[in-house]
Amino acid sequence: MRAVVFDCDGTLVDSERLSFQAWREILGRHGYDLAEADIAATRGQSYPDVHGYFAERATIPGADDFWPTLSGRLFELFETDLEVFDDAVATARELKERGVPIAIATSSLRERLDATLRAAALEDVFDVTVAGDEVENGKPAPDLFLAAAERLGAAPAECVAVEDSPAGVEAALAAGMRVVAVARHPDHRASLRCETVVDELTAAVVEAAGGP
Repeated sequence: MRAVVFDCDGTLVDSERLSFQAWREILGRHGYDLAEADIAATRGQSYPDVHGYFAERATIPGADDFWPTLSGRLFELFETDLEVFDDAVATARELKERGVPIAIATSSLRERLDATLRAAALEDVFDVTVAGDEVENGKPAPDLFLAAAERLGAAPAECVAVEDSPAGVEAALAAGMRVVAVARHPDHRASLRCETVVDELTAAVVEAAGGP
């Protein structure tokens, strides 16, 4: 294992609940009641894909016009309610201390990623960060993980990806990486189709997944 690539939302930070809270509030203004099935269908996907999903179900402005309203509310929630997953952040810091290059590959837009890292005080932890609007295709396509590996100077086969969503696991596997999936919610475990699925992340688990 030469490098480790982390997902962000749902893996490093507990931001997805805030994201869906913002979506629920803003969609409610347009007469749409967000359901649990909507959350399951869009978890881990890029903003354009999620917007497209809801645009088929509700009369909402286009993606560019909708984003300032959504992000404004979301970033307010980040500043007051964002929490980190201590196991993942501790793992990232331990790997960095050991000299292992670490990156983030997230479907989130760069603006959202930067706001997340700022609110979570993680701005200086990662060697490389790649956002969803910096590649052609978001997860489950492999583009984000391939870009992260390239910027780290490592072959994808030499990297371990850390994910929490089915779309993210699929993307990392498609990139040719070994994958550790963190089951943040017990009912998600069955949908995380990779060799290593854990309830809590440690540096030892990541290193073991990376092989000799």
